[in-house]
Amino acid sequence: MTVITNLSRRTVLKGAAAASGLVLGFHVGFRKLPFAEAAEIPPFQPNAFLSIDGTGLVTIVASRSEMGTGIKTDLPLVLADELEADWNRVKVVQGQGDPKYGDQNTDGSRSTWQFFGPMRTAGATARQMLEAAAAQTWNVPVGECQAQNGFVVHPPSGRKLGYGDLAKVAATMPVPPSNQVRLKDRKDWRYIGKPHAIVDLKDIVRGRATYGIDLTLPGMKYASVERCPVYGGKVKSFDAKDALSVAGVERVVEIPATLIPSGFKPLGGVAVIANNTWSAQQGRQRLKIEWDYGPNAGHDSAPYRAELEATAKEPGKVVRNHGDVDNALASAARRVSADYFVPHLAHAQMEVPNAVAHWIANTCETWSPTQNPTQVRQTVAQVLGISETNVTVNVTLLGGGFGRKSKPDYVAEAALLSRMVGAPIKVTWTREDDIQHDYYHAICAQHLEAGLAADGQATAWLHRTVFPAIESTFQPNVTYGSAGELQQGVTDMPYAIENVRCENGPAANHVRIGWYRSVYNVPHAFAVCSFADELAHAAGKDPVEYLRQLLGEPRKLDFAAMKVDYPNYGASLDAYPVDTGRLRGVLDLVVQNSDWGRPLPPRQGRGVAVHRSFLTYVAVIVEVAVGSDGEVTVPRVDVALDCGLIVNPDRVRAQFEGAVIMGISNALYSNITIKQGRIEQSNFSDYQVARTDITPQTHVHFVESSAPPGGVGEPGVPPVAPAICNAIFAATGKRVRALPVDPEALKADRAQNKE
Repeated sequence: MTVITNLSRRTVLKGAAAASGLVLGFHVGFRKLPFAEAAEIPPFQPNAFLSIDGTGLVTIVASRSEMGTGIKTDLPLVLADELEADWNRVKVVQGQGDPKYGDQNTDGSRSTWQFFGPMRTAGATARQMLEAAAAQTWNVPVGECQAQNGFVVHPPSGRKLGYGDLAKVAATMPVPPSNQVRLKDRKDWRYIGKPHAIVDLKDIVRGRATYGIDLTLPGMKYASVERCPVYGGKVKSFDAKDALSVAGVERVVEIPATLIPSGFKPLGGVAVIANNTWSAQQGRQRLKIEWDYGPNAGHDSAPYRAELEATAKEPGKVVRNHGDVDNALASAARRVSADYFVPHLAHAQMEVPNAVAHWIANTCETWSPTQNPTQVRQTVAQVLGISETNVTVNVTLLGGGFGRKSKPDYVAEAALLSRMVGAPIKVTWTREDDIQHDYYHAICAQHLEAGLAADGQATAWLHRTVFPAIESTFQPNVTYGSAGELQQGVTDMPYAIENVRCENGPAANHVRIGWYRSVYNVPHAFAVCSFADELAHAAGKDPVEYLRQLLGEPRKLDFAAMKVDYPNYGASLDAYPVDTGRLRGVLDLVVQNSDWGRPLPPRQGRGVAVHRSFLTYVAVIVEVAVGSDGEVTVPRVDVALDCGLIVNPDRVRAQFEGAVIMGISNALYSNITIKQGRIEQSNFSDYQVARTDITPQTHVHFVESSAPPGGVGEPGVPPVAPAICNAIFAATGKRVRALPVDPEALKADRAQNKE
């Protein structure tokens, strides 16, 4: 357990400059980093991410949050490579939430592709300043000075100086303009593209790492909050007498409810304050609360599903349209249709939401496992009614996130309670809180139709999708998806089909909807990749060969010509086009490295799926075995990916191995249902996720690429579920069109639904 004794000590340096949304100027401001001891101001601090002290120690700030992706290691590696630093003399520290670092939201698989260039520039800038300092010291041309592994050397004379020796002089050098910064040639990279262990590895495996749930402060109180079981409900009255009788309980206070849509603000409820977590939770169980359950008290997920499925069969808002779909369907030699369903899902990350906050004299300091310190700062300021400059945000390690910890409602709860109580407060959610008050992955119903020519060629494609939009958690009366949601497997459908129409139907919302790992790619890839397999079998062709036929000749999708609003995950389409040739490349690679085509015993099969998301191309081949009782096991998974340039192959491999496990959970186990507005699941006993005993033999294959880096954290998840379900069809002849897979429907004595 970590005890912080210096609540808000800060060291502030003067001066700042911004470039490309990031502070890369000379002598930028720094706040005291969390968990570090007070230190002298380093003599050389050329930008917000880097400082070098007189001993030559290089300190690099990790501005993104670490939750297992390795980003706390990988971005500093990029900077260190361009700096020509000795990695053994590099110290990586976690940055606070601060605008000077630019975008700090560790979400959307954006960290590497957004920061690869700026980190290279930051390192190269400092390298050039150190070389200039050496040239001045030796009175030689700067072109004769070369930075090498923490030193600057002068080959003609054999002299060299360490970075620490040059730090003070380097601090007086002008910062070169970004267009005059010399980046290293790829052949000279020493760290980029090579496997590296994460910087926190030893502390993590030895139990010394500090996660949010480990943190305490002197005089800290502990809170457990009872929230209304129905989204939009509020407290009518409560009796705290029995709760206050529990040893250790000190106070009971009400957190006012937030009107829905509640956004990132706390839901409200009744908080029990105690001198330890256990007492707070025991006192909470003795509260007597009368609730006003609000407008969602009658919500039931079963009829809601039926409503969404009915909507999906009706015309919706057209979001992509070219050719004449209706005529092509009417004139097709064969018409194929299918309906798909994916339920609400919960994030269920291992570390439950938790936060520490300390309110002092109109300021608030927080410590939390957050993916988005920028949003913490904004939300805490909003709920407290203070300036963002009065909020200090410290970031701990995260015990998983998957998007849940980019929503700071739990940090805002701690901030409000600290002000009410007048002491540091730690809020710890239970697993039941986590499952029953999540920002859920959206439920989704879809209807697809295709027309086939006599030779099996697809001539028409109709795709309708219906889901509650994420924006409905933040704005009222939102019933349609955004372009950013529809780009995830709908408007970017890559197949070479002449007649295409994609539609989005309206859906009301009754729970908090939020982004979950891979977001709407999960349901859309499930439907699109499953339907492609259905078309292959309808055409009487091998699924791999049919996918190659669907993808057609390599081409880049022209969204302007299609008049499609395509945000491309916030990246430039010039730098990151949707390239079907790269999809074909990962398909070919995974086939080459798997046993596709090798015969299997009865009730075993292989399935394939390909999908692009978050700027990365992924193909998956899954091998399944279906028992006579309908239980599905997954002995082997092969994944091929093209994510462009890879910074740390060890971390990329780990992310895709983890994505396979999460994809298995989505396909076989996880399901959130609602009755009378209440979430019916409460813990891992009834909200199932994949366990270690089902872990398949997983092979991850990389496409060697010089393309710009794409996303890694999320793209591996979407194609796993459809590949599993396609494999189930190959093994049993039974189609799975709704998740999670129902073993009862796969029992050996059940009739097949083979086309």
